[in-house]
Amino acid sequence: MSDTVNFAVTRPAFMLRVAGLPVDSVRSLRCPDSRRWADDVLDATEQLALLAEKTGDRLHGLIGGSDDEPLRRALLKLRRDVFNNRLPDPDSARSALDRVRALDPAAATALAHWLTGRRALDERRGAGAALLAAETGRSREELARLAGHERLRKGLLLASPTLDDQLDVYREKAARAGARPDKKQRKIERSLLSYLYRTACKTSPFSTFTGVALGTLGGSKGLRVEVEEEWRTQVRLNVVALGRLVDAVIADPARRADLPVALASGWGRDDDRVRYVRRWVTAGDDDTAVTFDAVKDRLFFLRRSGTLERLLSLFEERGALRYGELVAWLEQDRGASREECEQYLGALLDVGMVQVPCLRTEVHDTDPLGAFQAALRGLERPWADRLADRLDEPAAHIGRFAEAAPHERRALLEAVRAGLRTVQEELGAERAKVPQTLLYEDAAAGRGAELDPVAWRELAAGPLAAVERVLPAFDLTLPQRITFQGFFLARYGRGGRCDDLLKLVHDFHEDFFDQYMTFTATRTAYDADGVYVPEVNWLKLPRLRALDEARRAFTARMGALWEKAEPGAAEVRIDGAFLDAVADELDGIAPAFTPMSHHVQIADRPDDPLVVLNRSYGGVSFPFSRFTQLFDGLDERLLADTDAIVPGGAVLAEVTGGPVTSNLNLHGRLLPYEIVCPGERGTLQERFQLSLEDLYLVHDAEADRLVLRSVRLDREVIPVYLGYLVPLALPELPRTLLMLSPTSMAPLNVWAGVPEGEPHGGVTGRPRVRHGSLVLSRRSWSAPAAVLPLLRPGTPEDEWFLGWHAFRRAHGLPDRVFATVSDTGARGATGAKPQYLDFDSTLSLSAFEALIKTPGARVVLREMLPDEDALHTVSGHGRHVAELAVETAVPARRRTS
Repeated sequence: MSDTVNFAVTRPAFMLRVAGLPVDSVRSLRCPDSRRWADDVLDATEQLALLAEKTGDRLHGLIGGSDDEPLRRALLKLRRDVFNNRLPDPDSARSALDRVRALDPAAATALAHWLTGRRALDERRGAGAALLAAETGRSREELARLAGHERLRKGLLLASPTLDDQLDVYREKAARAGARPDKKQRKIERSLLSYLYRTACKTSPFSTFTGVALGTLGGSKGLRVEVEEEWRTQVRLNVVALGRLVDAVIADPARRADLPVALASGWGRDDDRVRYVRRWVTAGDDDTAVTFDAVKDRLFFLRRSGTLERLLSLFEERGALRYGELVAWLEQDRGASREECEQYLGALLDVGMVQVPCLRTEVHDTDPLGAFQAALRGLERPWADRLADRLDEPAAHIGRFAEAAPHERRALLEAVRAGLRTVQEELGAERAKVPQTLLYEDAAAGRGAELDPVAWRELAAGPLAAVERVLPAFDLTLPQRITFQGFFLARYGRGGRCDDLLKLVHDFHEDFFDQYMTFTATRTAYDADGVYVPEVNWLKLPRLRALDEARRAFTARMGALWEKAEPGAAEVRIDGAFLDAVADELDGIAPAFTPMSHHVQIADRPDDPLVVLNRSYGGVSFPFSRFTQLFDGLDERLLADTDAIVPGGAVLAEVTGGPVTSNLNLHGRLLPYEIVCPGERGTLQERFQLSLEDLYLVHDAEADRLVLRSVRLDREVIPVYLGYLVPLALPELPRTLLMLSPTSMAPLNVWAGVPEGEPHGGVTGRPRVRHGSLVLSRRSWSAPAAVLPLLRPGTPEDEWFLGWHAFRRAHGLPDRVFATVSDTGARGATGAKPQYLDFDSTLSLSAFEALIKTPGARVVLREMLPDEDALHTVSGHGRHVAELAVETAVPARRRTS
């Protein structure tokens, strides 16, 4: 019995992530002659070892058959020299050879061959130091040349302004013939190399380091994809900088008086209390490279007093008021002093009962600075108009930034920074705060990339669909969804209904979920003995037990594959029966509506093309959301396509998480509806807004699932999150709503719980894991830093380089890998993520070793797959490392015998 699954790409488009520099850019950093020298020396050493064994055996026979003690001692010493690969001095060698020749001509011949080979080996090894030094010098010159590449420098200015400032001096020093870098230069060199490799060998979109191209399934060029040579970029102000301006405006009493204020949306009277959602904002660190303001929310209550009750009635009667009007009304109504009224309203503002919604950045403000200026001008106050006009100059600098050369960009960036500081000071801020990363830039590598649909289907369609069936076993959010449904059933019963979602969410977190998360945070999936640890299951839910069984089944079958694999096997294969067994355990656990997105890389190998799965997650339009502003009309196309994927009778509605605190959450409108939670304001026309009061939750007893429905629409509502912050970072209300959505995270760790094999030379390896043409896990090697041939004090560099290649050959490592160092001492751009490592480059080896801070560090090396010879994406500049982000839909599965 098996599952019949149809596979389809649900969008007519995919997103292609393209490395900014062609991969051939880093070839010039290698030492090819030194590599050939190392291979020659190691080959000769291996051959010499075989000859030494043969010679030793011959000498052993002579030693045993001789009664001449001085001769025996001489032969023993000679045999030890041969065994230890130690060349005797010339006179001793001639004498020994003459004495052996007199006793056994065949032994003498073997010894002569060994002596000749050993002298030749010394000559070869002696040539290495000068050769490596010369090539390393040329590599440094090439690195300095590449440091001037426009795409690298443009991205570097935004990613690391400090390093960008140092590069001109570095390049000048590197250009001096024979100049050996000092400690500071080497540190700059390592950082530069890391960013260069990021630009040529990785696909994480940031400025011009990596661009994105809008691709379609079309054309007939097989797996080959072509992208444009010229890129265009879009630059936007960091929304954190706008938040600092808003803080300065609100802090000034005169300006605050002109701001429209409103009650927190979704408030209500509850007996002798007023109920609303209070939101806390914790400012991020402006001095770090990546910062955003953290937001939390929680149901909150205020005691209903006479003053508060009259204030609520005023808002009900008049809607929004300006802050100053509210103060004046309080003065007149309560007969209190202005200072007392300011203090009272300030307290309501602090606790979030009264809010200033007009200056917030919302998710669809794809031009955040322009939206802020428009909001200021909408206040119709002279100071607000002046402030908006004052921001025209920074806006103009930002507008010129995209087309500017690197040296012009530096001046523009400093002008924007200085302008924002001045504006804050003019607003009365005691200390101007401008985030370190002031601008965000995205690069478009074109919109016409095509991938042959026939080639894609033949390569990836079937294997991806099959593997999707077991992904729920790896979904980090699925246990929380099952637990939420269990909590609901405990409260409302099968077929039950809840109309007060706000109270449900509050009770869920207060009575259960917060403590549940505390326990699960300390859970490890497998204990020290490799035994699976079941999910926390306080409610004794059968679905959680089934999920546990599915995970155990996967681990057991991977363990069986591992036991059957030949020692040193390059790969193992998961077959359909394996996937069927795990999918059977998951039957009835995962939701029926499971749109998935996958990040994959194609290895265009002539005889065995592969598609490598990097990441999988559930959701709708997520691969595109961050980049909608780069491609005209993309948001409208995606919005129109939602009808093709939504289940019948349901609508998709966006959960925004409230005001935007990160540029990564900005996007065009991609869904027909939005859910407006308490404390938020809608961004769409009112008919497309769904307030929390309009929604209710009901248990569909027949399908055994929770269904969110709208009273007004009389339809099911499926929440969708489109931002790039992880859902766990969202406030509790939207985070809980996402337990009813297809949003999921499924990191596919196929080796979890499977014991490693016995180490060889301190190194343990894992084979590549694939299902058909789909690679689920790259081949990898793991070792403690103590067994690596790291550069020791006093070790010649040619000996160090030779040691690394001996290590590489001994363990079957490819020429290029990605290295991850688990070492708390590693920090910054070169420490936390996998780093490209080229064994043929002394600069690359040195940069890698700098990541290792302690002998206890653990290093994992993974094959570069696809390697540079199997890349399928090309431009006029050459071949590029690239990654496809595709969406798939698996319709309801039918059981067939």
